[in-house]
Amino acid sequence: MQEFHFPTWVNKFTVMLILGGLGVAGYLATCLFAGIHPSVVNVGHKPKQPVPFSHKLHAGQLKLDCRYCHNTVEKAGHAAIPPSATCGNCHGGSRTTGTMVNGTMQAGRDLGIVHPDSTLLTPIRTSLENDDKPVQWERVHDLPDFVYFNHAAHISRGVSCVSCHGRIDQMEVVEQKETLSMKWCLDCHRAPEQHLRDPALVTQLDLKIEDPVANGAMWKEKLNINPNVSCSTCHR
Repeated sequence: MQEFHFPTWVNKFTVMLILGGLGVAGYLATCLFAGIHPSVVNVGHKPKQPVPFSHKLHAGQLKLDCRYCHNTVEKAGHAAIPPSATCGNCHGGSRTTGTMVNGTMQAGRDLGIVHPDSTLLTPIRTSLENDDKPVQWERVHDLPDFVYFNHAAHISRGVSCVSCHGRIDQMEVVEQKETLSMKWCLDCHRAPEQHLRDPALVTQLDLKIEDPVANGAMWKEKLNINPNVSCSTCHR
């Protein structure tokens, strides 16, 4: 019987197969690295806004509650950007302590307008003069279109603004602090006690809790919180 010999081209094929395998492995590793790199997931994203609104001043120093501006966060899926009229409560129009007498407002002590001559507030005043035409703010936190997230559902269960947005009250310019990736969301859903607190204190950004995990575990049990981790929870 004649002895069988593999053709010589098989040697080249084996080398090519090995090199191809290494190439695929390298490609996958590169994709994985690129997929979690901060520049891709937008960590640190800090766009310039048409009006340099300082959360450090308003939420930090002045202790303005988050819900004064984002007034839909407790009842809607989205934390609405406030209309210019909200800004105008302090930065536009006339503010007095007048009283109503026989249906007529009697002038009182003029409280004045905050920064009435600041050119930085021009977009706000222009908006107010044009039927509250929205200022074109730049989005900071942008989830993919195929992801469902409901702010009210999280706020009402004791997930603080800090858990997702960081210490907003310390930011001169708001930036994205977390990846907002699927893994990041699932980590919280699988161990919610690390991010829970009294629902009445979710907007108290500087709150200090002695043992946050134990406190979170208590609220998890008290509110019977068992987050779903199925695909359809977020992808609907």
